[in-house]
Amino acid sequence: QIDKYLYAMRLSDETLLDVMARFRREMKNGLSRDFNPTAAVKMLPTFVRSIPDGSEKGDFIALDLGGSYFRILRVKVSHEKKQTVQMESEIYNTPEDIMHGSGTRLFDHVAECLGDFMEKQQIKDKKLPVGFTFSFPCRQSKLDEGILITWTKRFKASGVEGADVVRLLNKAIKKRGDYDADIMAVVNDTVGTMMTCGFDDQRCEVGLIIGTGTNACYMEEMRHIDLVEGDEGRMCINTEWGAFGDDGSLEDIRTEFDREIDRGSLNPGKQLFEKMVSGLYMGELVRLILVKMAKEGLLFEGRITPELLTKGKFETKHVSAIEKSKEGLNKAKEILTRLGVEPSHEDCIAVQHVCTIVSFRSANLVASTLGAILNQLRDNKGVGRLRTTVGVDGSLYKMHPQYARRLHKTTRRLVPDSEVRFLLSESGSGKGAAMVTAVAYRLSEQHRLIDETLAEFKLTHEQLLQVKKRMRAEMEAGLKKKTHETAKVKMLPTFVRSTPDGTENGDFLALDLGGTNFRVLLVKIRSGKRRTVEMHNKIYAIPIEVMQGTGEELFDHIVTCISDFLDYMGIKGARLPLGFTFSFPCKQTSLDAGILLNWTKGFKATDCEGEDVVYLLREGIKRREEFDLDVVAVVNDTVGTMMTCAYEDPNCEIGLIVGTGSNACYMEEMRNIEMVDGEQGRMCVNTEWGAFGDNGCLDDIRTIYDKAVDDFSLNAGKQRYEKMISGMYLGEIVRNILIDFTKRGFLFRGQISETLKTRHIFETKFLSQIERDSCRALLAPLGIILVSVRAFVCAEGLLTTSSEFLATLTVKSLHRPVAVLCSAGASGLSSPTALISFHSFSRIMHQTVKDLAPNCDVTFLLSEDGSGKGAALITAVGCRLREAEQ
Repeated sequence: QIDKYLYAMRLSDETLLDVMARFRREMKNGLSRDFNPTAAVKMLPTFVRSIPDGSEKGDFIALDLGGSYFRILRVKVSHEKKQTVQMESEIYNTPEDIMHGSGTRLFDHVAECLGDFMEKQQIKDKKLPVGFTFSFPCRQSKLDEGILITWTKRFKASGVEGADVVRLLNKAIKKRGDYDADIMAVVNDTVGTMMTCGFDDQRCEVGLIIGTGTNACYMEEMRHIDLVEGDEGRMCINTEWGAFGDDGSLEDIRTEFDREIDRGSLNPGKQLFEKMVSGLYMGELVRLILVKMAKEGLLFEGRITPELLTKGKFETKHVSAIEKSKEGLNKAKEILTRLGVEPSHEDCIAVQHVCTIVSFRSANLVASTLGAILNQLRDNKGVGRLRTTVGVDGSLYKMHPQYARRLHKTTRRLVPDSEVRFLLSESGSGKGAAMVTAVAYRLSEQHRLIDETLAEFKLTHEQLLQVKKRMRAEMEAGLKKKTHETAKVKMLPTFVRSTPDGTENGDFLALDLGGTNFRVLLVKIRSGKRRTVEMHNKIYAIPIEVMQGTGEELFDHIVTCISDFLDYMGIKGARLPLGFTFSFPCKQTSLDAGILLNWTKGFKATDCEGEDVVYLLREGIKRREEFDLDVVAVVNDTVGTMMTCAYEDPNCEIGLIVGTGSNACYMEEMRNIEMVDGEQGRMCVNTEWGAFGDNGCLDDIRTIYDKAVDDFSLNAGKQRYEKMISGMYLGEIVRNILIDFTKRGFLFRGQISETLKTRHIFETKFLSQIERDSCRALLAPLGIILVSVRAFVCAEGLLTTSSEFLATLTVKSLHRPVAVLCSAGASGLSSPTALISFHSFSRIMHQTVKDLAPNCDVTFLLSEDGSGKGAALITAVGCRLREAEQ
């Protein structure tokens, strides 16, 4: 008879799955920027981005305000052999008149209780970090702010809705003036519960409260949270699911009793889901059912007493007592007798059954909404089966004899592909507030130390001007005959005296050697009204054993590649003019003679340093005895880049490479180049600025990480400037920073993976991808558990530094009245490490150039075709000038 009477409260699995799907839609709406304003389920970002990682320590205060009592805790987290938590707490009443009075009175009361607690703990002279568990719907834009949206759970203090509760509490504390507190975090009780349980089980990513009220939170992917900037990592979302149904989405399952409860509440039309399931309303729901059944003669022989008609007389704790398996019927008789209805044994059985139906419905509905969250987590992770932990707190869950078992069973039935552990929060949500504060304190301390460390990479305008001044001095030393020998910035004459004038014509071969790949090109240049450049090229790999073998092996390999290309193009019989882009420091005595000063960029071939590389190439061609070539010019890649861009824009007079290595060249007045006879005209000078600082002049701005990278490089003590800025080394600098930060406990739970210990495993291209995409995906191959994306501010710091350096040196240091500054990526490299194309790199560099060279109107022109085309153009210019001389 009762089953029939309360049929609407008995929900089938089909209905529960439907409720689950509805709640999932509500979650999506709440997370969306477009739908959030009208969404019933607000899905509030909490700005809690991490659960405890086990390294927290310190002395914290936690305040817990959310019901008729107010709790204050002192939580000491220490590390001796293992992490331990000591807690002392005090409970203070929150009288009804304060709950319903003014906001000022409420927060004065909280401040008074906190003062009393600190007095008892003898810590009034300390300014301890405070975590504030405030169990009401709040909108946050940061961790230490909470704008109250609406009061719930019988609270109605005026002047608080729409205000920041942290500011109100700080104001009340300040007004007292007898102690100080640093409120670092305001958290919801669900978040507190998740954090408390997360301390014991790091798989915990859901917090659930089923007590006076009900709510849940969980760790959501940032990419799904439209209301907060950023896509990286996760953030805890406070669902505020008590308001589920406020938009009418649960009308088909709400009963007449639910509607009556709502009408008589402090907030009609609001928190409708909470009114169907939580402890504040469950006893009253049962009372209303009993009254109606008695009126209809189905209970107590139709007897209705004033007690039974009194709101609040049948409490939720009575529901729990009546549902106890052994003494439940006795308890029912006792409770009903106190209500004056003189129950029969059948009445007691019937009332017990009513209680069961009401509490079972509550557990089923909570299982539905929790199931939606679990499915969201599973989909976020892209796994077939989810393993997770739900931290739970609340009087109904703890005190009701059957509730927890029913909730677990229904949840597992509704989401069979989730393996869920329910973990009871023994210490309540107050400890959780302390843990949120401990995490916030740990992170802020780490950020401070990280920022302190990385500050060395952020050079000031004054420092850059100093670098400019030093570079200028180094350039002058390199250009002068008497100091050239000892100068570190070699300022090598290239014997390229002119940029293209548009009359170049013919077919030319170009070789491009400067990294792990070697390129051979056929370049067909046509002059006239419609100037055209047609290019055919093939890329060949240079194995590491050839790079570091003998010089003869290296040049034989190069000639083999040329032979293959000539066959491929069908031009082996022609003796074509050839330009050789050789991207290593060379001292040139003419356009077609270049003596290798020293290898860079990982090359170590023997018997080459001190030799003319054009001679070595010609000897290799002779050994092959297959073809002959007219080697007209040997050029550096920077010169090739300048010539390529000058063909497009005759104003171009600087070439810049920022790739595997870094270098620049520019057109210098002959009168300033003491190493070459003649005063007239100009000549391109290859600065070889990678060696800037090899004499110690940059030691004041080199960091410990720069020194570590240099010490373990193939050419320790050389190319120091290049090692601070170029693609070959930036990733390695970051790897050293990551190792240091991990050792100091800032990252990856202090665990350095074996892979991260591998030199050059962190490629420079990762810096660009990290700025653009997901750190998590990039770091997975390194065997690292990513804890805090925050560490990657180092990537931005390094990029900024490199750009500022380059900008300083390319414009101010060169100190030329430059019309156009030509900037290009590494030519002839298929590797994506060319820094100039980095996300944000070029933007920062362009801006810094403007700042440091306000009197220069600078245009950046990207060399699309690389320096190989430039070598062909130099050859073409060389042939033109040679013919003119003849």
